[in-house]
Amino acid sequence: MQKIIILDFGSQTTQLIGRRVRELNTFCEIVPPDGFPADDTEVIGVILSGSPWSVLAEGAPHPALDGIIGRLPVLGICYGAQLLAHTHGGTVTRTTHREYGRAALTIGDANNPLLQGISTDAQVWMSHGDTITALPPGCRVIGSTHDVPVAAWAADDMPVWGVQFHPEVHHTTVGMTLLRNFVVGICGSRGEWTAAAFVPSAIAELRRQIGDDRVVMGLSGGVDSTVCAALIGRAIGDRLTCIFIDHGLLRKDEYREVMEAYRRLGLSVKGVDASARFLGDLAGVSDPEQKRKIIGRDFVEVFNAEASRIAGARWLGQGTIYPDRIESLSPTGTVIKSHHNVGGLPKEMNLRLCEPLRWLFKDEVRAVGRELGLPDALVNRHPFPGPGLAVRIVGEVTEERVRILQEADDIFVRALHAYRCPDGRSLYDITWQAGAVLLADIRTVGVMGDERTYDYPVVLRAVTSTDAMTADWARLPHDFLADVADEIINKVKGINRVCYDISSKPPSTIEWE
Repeated sequence: MQKIIILDFGSQTTQLIGRRVRELNTFCEIVPPDGFPADDTEVIGVILSGSPWSVLAEGAPHPALDGIIGRLPVLGICYGAQLLAHTHGGTVTRTTHREYGRAALTIGDANNPLLQGISTDAQVWMSHGDTITALPPGCRVIGSTHDVPVAAWAADDMPVWGVQFHPEVHHTTVGMTLLRNFVVGICGSRGEWTAAAFVPSAIAELRRQIGDDRVVMGLSGGVDSTVCAALIGRAIGDRLTCIFIDHGLLRKDEYREVMEAYRRLGLSVKGVDASARFLGDLAGVSDPEQKRKIIGRDFVEVFNAEASRIAGARWLGQGTIYPDRIESLSPTGTVIKSHHNVGGLPKEMNLRLCEPLRWLFKDEVRAVGRELGLPDALVNRHPFPGPGLAVRIVGEVTEERVRILQEADDIFVRALHAYRCPDGRSLYDITWQAGAVLLADIRTVGVMGDERTYDYPVVLRAVTSTDAMTADWARLPHDFLADVADEIINKVKGINRVCYDISSKPPSTIEWE
């Protein structure tokens, strides 16, 4: 299948470039700066990402691009554009101030294939500390802004382009047009990457990979593991056995409801209540990374014990998706947060790994679920962290704190389902992810009746997004928030204050821990 390779120089928006390319029904792969797959004949183009580095800094990544330049179309974005200029005879200069924010693009060559359909004064987004002051020989300016003379440039005799702005972010209103011009118009993508095409190819690959073996898989109740199980089940039938572990950190009544849903799908699922073990091992632990590691370790050990009872299982199915892999360890080596289903398997499990969704973003997983005919209630379910409510309790996790958070979260989520918008959708439908966070290390003063209270505050978090790589806080109606806050305070013993989180990602993350 045709693919675009994205060389990741460490930008926070590299994953957005990948997401935009996928929106053009084109497969892409994000690799480290020196990770270009030289022998891959399916590569049709290369994009160089932005970076926190300056190309002038000692130690900045300067991979050899000789095998790419002139052979494949190349688009440099921000740092990528500067790198191409700097390494081919141009001049990059440090600016006295960082150029950040919206700018109006003046088109210098409307006939250039990269700028087809883009008019002068189109809004673009700048975020850089260096600027290109002289282009390499044989290159010319095709776009500029008031403050950036070289905002877009092209080589005369090679398929090489550079843009100083970021077409991948939504603030660049013509970003998708520019990327479509590059991916489809210049690189020649046929737009073959769709859910309808993915499902039969994934099933065929699973059958080839697994053969006549059996697969065991841990389910979480989330979209990723559900779609993964449905896909594997479609490929190998009853040779898939699923295990659903209750670690005591699920939402209210979630264990029972999810088990019933899986059985309606025809999946063979064994439920395991291990809540006492998980809660015991989390006692006294407040550090979020340590919580994740404890839960990941316990999950593997409990799952291993159960899986060992399944005769003939040789494969472990996992619903790992592309953002999990990116966030656990980016190509530049920076850990954002650990994901319990990333990083390989302990040797004692003696199982091989099967991850059919490993290249998909979340909305692509949902599209595959719909293609498989899964019910909307499962496909459209909000993401939920693998460590569960442990990473929504800021502080030590205890059984009582879990109960308090479950009650508050249940009130919030049920209210989101019940509230109807003018277009008929619920608030749950228009938000990407929502839940409550318990600030367990904080107590606040309150008054209930004539009595003073000293209880926990809870924070409501709801965001809109397409793939969780970026997210904006959801503008929920004030009357809705007021009603939810009143119900939580009146009905959940232990909470006397409700707050609403209005931070976006970046700079914040969706989860608090």
